[in-house]
Amino acid sequence: MIQMKSIHKIFRTEEIETVALNSIDFHVTQGEFVAIMGPSGCGKSTLMNILGLLDNPCDGSYLLKTEEVSKLNERERTKHRIGKIGFVFQNFNLIDDLTVEENVALPLEYLSCSRSERKRMVSELLSRMNIAHRAKHYPKQLSGGQQQRVAIARAVVASPNLILADEPTGNLDSKNGEEVMSLLTELHKEGTTVVMVTHNDRDASYADRVVHMFDGKVVVEKYKEV
Repeated sequence: MIQMKSIHKIFRTEEIETVALNSIDFHVTQGEFVAIMGPSGCGKSTLMNILGLLDNPCDGSYLLKTEEVSKLNERERTKHRIGKIGFVFQNFNLIDDLTVEENVALPLEYLSCSRSERKRMVSELLSRMNIAHRAKHYPKQLSGGQQQRVAIARAVVASPNLILADEPTGNLDSKNGEEVMSLLTELHKEGTTVVMVTHNDRDASYADRVVHMFDGKVVVEKYKEV
């Protein structure tokens, strides 16, 4: 599903040049659950931004389902993201002025689903996520665990092939963190490809494969023992 070859990313200011990704090779097969680990500043978030088509590499090849996407402009990247890639972030990234059901429905609006279809899909998903009783509430009225459930619902409502999760349990206590990881694992078992950045060994244990990064490179890959 994902094939990256010799991906290079440099950030430049007038005085400083920072190499964020140094000729990195990275692949993910359809239906795989991959965890990315490494110290702060090693390039994890930069890699996730490129994976999610939020940014382009300076050099290298990125094939997403056999299509070369490394040189797309912003509008083209947005078109590829909609309905195909779901994002889950540490800080939830919910829109404060929208209710829970409105937040979850956003990706469907971009796909031009009818109002009745949006309502049905959102209602079914909120029930599955055990958050239906909060449908009319706003994010600030929810606990951290509830907000992350809403964020996951929004990420998967359009049935994307790929979910990118950047520290999805980073702001949660252990109980809520385990519930979030159980949700991601359930989605993975249903065939969704998941790539997750984490500092948590417990969260990484859910993955099929753990990729360790250091200084902009992949240094170790470990597969789950069967």
